[in-house]
Amino acid sequence: MNKIKKTLLTFAGFLLAILLIFGILWLFIPQATNEFGGQKPQMQMPKSLTYAALGDSLTEGVGDATGQGGFVPLFAREVENGFDSSVKFQNFGKAGDTSTQIYTRMTTQKKIQDGLKNANIITITVGGNDVMKVIRDNFTKLSTLSTNDFVQPSKDYQKELEKIFANIRKENNHAQIYVLGIYNPFYLNFPNITTMQDVIDNWNNATDEVVKSEKDAYFVPINDLLYKGLDGKQAVEDTGNSSSVQNDLLYTGDNFHPNNTGYQIMADAVFASYQEVNKK
Repeated sequence: MNKIKKTLLTFAGFLLAILLIFGILWLFIPQATNEFGGQKPQMQMPKSLTYAALGDSLTEGVGDATGQGGFVPLFAREVENGFDSSVKFQNFGKAGDTSTQIYTRMTTQKKIQDGLKNANIITITVGGNDVMKVIRDNFTKLSTLSTNDFVQPSKDYQKELEKIFANIRKENNHAQIYVLGIYNPFYLNFPNITTMQDVIDNWNNATDEVVKSEKDAYFVPINDLLYKGLDGKQAVEDTGNSSSVQNDLLYTGDNFHPNNTGYQIMADAVFASYQEVNKK
């Protein structure tokens, strides 16, 4: 019995010594820590990205003297340079398209469907032709046209934009979607007609409202960047007996669509939003 008791006491002492040693080590040896410190880990950008551009003449690139597609290739290049990724892009822009016509094309043309389905990045320019349709439909009463005349068309437009999003998300729930706002090309020539600027602001708010309700979707405003010209300065062209105000960011062929500089500014705006979303 004494021998067993002695053995147990010896074992207990040995166990106590081990526990004591581990306790000392626990107190004095630094513990491993999380290197991220609770911060979000750096996003790893894929080396190859697919980009689909959907929309109207601003996507097609009307006014781009190079004929390469306006802001679309410029934005793609900025992503390549900024994120060390190759970007393959497709341009599905068509001049004159309203939101309804954009939706019709994307639901009936397989090339567009495939492009949107496989895209990591999608940009959309939409809304400008919807505003112009309201103006054309009310051409006989332009002098009395008010912001109220755009309220119901704006609501109808929002429904079409929601349909565009729903169709994209049916096949692609991972792409980041950037929707560009519209701008007022008439501001410099008619700065006192505030109704048009109010219409543009309200229309952009309607677009932003839809975009905010969608997953991984971002609104990119461009009106303040374009409607007053470069650096907010207006160029005055002498035409002999009179002079006209020119926006140096618009294509001189129609004084409506952006020129090369205007498209670069648009590309920069989209890229700035993309950078913010995908912080390195």
